[in-house]
Amino acid sequence: MARAQFQKGQKVWVECVGAWAFIEQVQPVWAKGFEEPVRVTYDVGLGREFTANELLLATDDPASDQGLGDWRLLRARNKWQLPEDCLHHPHPGTYPVVVTDRADWGGWRVPGAEYDRDPQHIEFQARLIAAAPQLMRLAQDLVDLVAETPDDAPPAVLTLARQARDVLHGVTRVLEPAPDRLLSPVAAA
Repeated sequence: MARAQFQKGQKVWVECVGAWAFIEQVQPVWAKGFEEPVRVTYDVGLGREFTANELLLATDDPASDQGLGDWRLLRARNKWQLPEDCLHHPHPGTYPVVVTDRADWGGWRVPGAEYDRDPQHIEFQARLIAAAPQLMRLAQDLVDLVAETPDDAPPAVLTLARQARDVLHGVTRVLEPAPDRLLSPVAAA
């Protein structure tokens, strides 16, 4: 017997289409002689019915709760080029490394050929990535501040808080299949 794993109005990721959609209708398929539906499909407004295994839910990423710590920008020695061969680099003989672990390893590095192609751009990326935890905290603080007193916030600040919230959701939300448990009774659909 089938049970509904999503409910009407719920936002889902349609994997085969690669798009977000809302459940418009929960459609149980009944068969004579059975007390429960034999199959449940979902209409999300994309032209056909989808089964639960084609849909994913957005959920909070457990890794986002571990704290970002302090990401640092370090310089590593370029083993493939002598400083004299790369005088056009901002820091000849080195390349940026963003360290995201307390043990000074793990994080973001760039291939030497890519760095040599556009060192200014890679240096900017490294600074941006190293500042990402601070920017994320700043965005969360803005969202929290506006959430405390939304009626007192100017419209421009409300707009910025909504944008910050959407960006944070894009970072902290991941997709997962629907839980096996019943979210809503099919009979009520």
